[in-house]
Amino acid sequence: MNKTLLSLAALGCCHSSWAQQDAASQRPNIVYIMCDDHAFQCISAYGSEVSRLAPTPNIDRIAQRGMRFDCAFVENSLSTPSRACLMTGLYSHQNGQRQLGEGIDTSRTFFSELLQQAGYQTAVIGKWHMGCDPKGFDYYHIYNDQGQYYNPQYRGTDTDNVFVVEEGYSTDLSTDHAIDFMEHRDPSKPFSLLLHHKAPHRNWLANTKYLGMYDDVDFPMPPTFYDDYATRGSAAHTQKMSIVKDMRWEQDLKVPEMLDMNNADSRDSYNALMGELNRMTPEQRSAWGRYYFPRNRKFLEARLTGKALDNWKYQNYLRDYMAVIHSVDESVGRVLDYLDAKGLSDNTVIVYTSDQGFYMGEHGWFDKRFMYEESLRTPLLVAWPGHIKPGSVCRRLVQNIDYAPTFLDLAGVDKPKELPGRSLVPVFAQGDDVKKWRSSIYYHYYDYPTYHMVRKHDGVRTERYKLIHFYGRGGLDAVQESKYMRMPGTREHGTMQGLKSIGYFEPADSTVNYMELYDLQTDPMELNNLYGKPGYEKVTKQLLKQLNDYRQSLAVDEPLP
Repeated sequence: MNKTLLSLAALGCCHSSWAQQDAASQRPNIVYIMCDDHAFQCISAYGSEVSRLAPTPNIDRIAQRGMRFDCAFVENSLSTPSRACLMTGLYSHQNGQRQLGEGIDTSRTFFSELLQQAGYQTAVIGKWHMGCDPKGFDYYHIYNDQGQYYNPQYRGTDTDNVFVVEEGYSTDLSTDHAIDFMEHRDPSKPFSLLLHHKAPHRNWLANTKYLGMYDDVDFPMPPTFYDDYATRGSAAHTQKMSIVKDMRWEQDLKVPEMLDMNNADSRDSYNALMGELNRMTPEQRSAWGRYYFPRNRKFLEARLTGKALDNWKYQNYLRDYMAVIHSVDESVGRVLDYLDAKGLSDNTVIVYTSDQGFYMGEHGWFDKRFMYEESLRTPLLVAWPGHIKPGSVCRRLVQNIDYAPTFLDLAGVDKPKELPGRSLVPVFAQGDDVKKWRSSIYYHYYDYPTYHMVRKHDGVRTERYKLIHFYGRGGLDAVQESKYMRMPGTREHGTMQGLKSIGYFEPADSTVNYMELYDLQTDPMELNNLYGKPGYEKVTKQLLKQLNDYRQSLAVDEPLP
């Protein structure tokens, strides 16, 4: 009888184990692919002229299989703050990562920890770029800092956490590791894979086999390329992200022949480019020279000036950028093909996004940071067979604070009450018809004074209007408002000192405290600041109330004038 009871008990345990494994298999896998600085304008699923000339057919497959989000935004348009927001589900002032270098509060729970506790096998591969080790991951294989395009360094659970150099192109290598993880995962568990590419981050270095692939394409200049910022405040005038004025000849445009040894900024730019080229194998370096040396010789002989020179800069910026995107698109295709071949697609949620938007010549700019639409808005494409209608489009306001709650919801994990975002799972099913959804979002950018000199600002965006508040001391006077810039030994302090040494903060900016208001329905390019204009008093009052409500409810601790 005792043997019978033991057998029944063992059978019961087995049944329980089988039931748990079966329940786990019903929860979807999660594949989250995030690029760095991928503009939605450069994905052909979004329909811009640029993307039609340089299409992204594999990324488009996700949109065809699922949902394209046309109003997806970030809460702080900067790489590390955006990544901290992803991992914690918290705004920058809540997770501590306001600026690019220091700040992440490592006591905060990462969603990966909760997924791991819920039985998911978790992995992150590629760009981590936060001042802490990955938490909650069974496997990680991450770049050194920003990462390198050619022969990058990785460290992780498979290298004893020691950096090793891997020969090849970063996008290809990270994709190899992602597929290898899926191939050798524990099949009894659902998995969550974060594949974070360096691409297409500045300085847009393409795989050598794709150098020059768009040389025969003339990309149309945005209609706002020569924006004069006539109705805007000083922040739009004092930024340093102009393609015409601020792109570095050596680093950004790959014309080392323009080196000026008497100019500290030129020397710094040249050294940045050489740092990448010196990583190359002889074969890679040879391919680089075969393309760029003849191109540069032709350019120097042409002696371009005026708008012809502006156009040359713009065209070669986009040609390099889109060649980098071509490798990303290949990567996405490889991941989708693997999931299809292994029968995993039907039970996998696949996400494609960027850590923020990017300017592709709009307002004459490159880079991000501003709350204007091109950097506030990020691409977001999600496919989940049987749960999301193929080819659907959603125009509801979503934000990257929603990603962690979504992943937890998919895993059957209750959202921690401190998370301000909400799960997108109802949106997947209902799209624009989802009930009781948000009608506005809050944004806050803090990283000043530093690269590109974009002033601190916060704001609120509704479905139709946007109110932005620029504030704070100018230039080096603002350093006293930044904890880490004042602190020797921190990255923020080192960056500030380096930029100071090359005269980057001249001419000096002044203190600002002003508002801008835009009607996105009548002015989608944000050319006409309506703040203080007759007829907009009611709208302004409503938006100011929403902005102040956000500041109070979120306990924003930044001193706002």
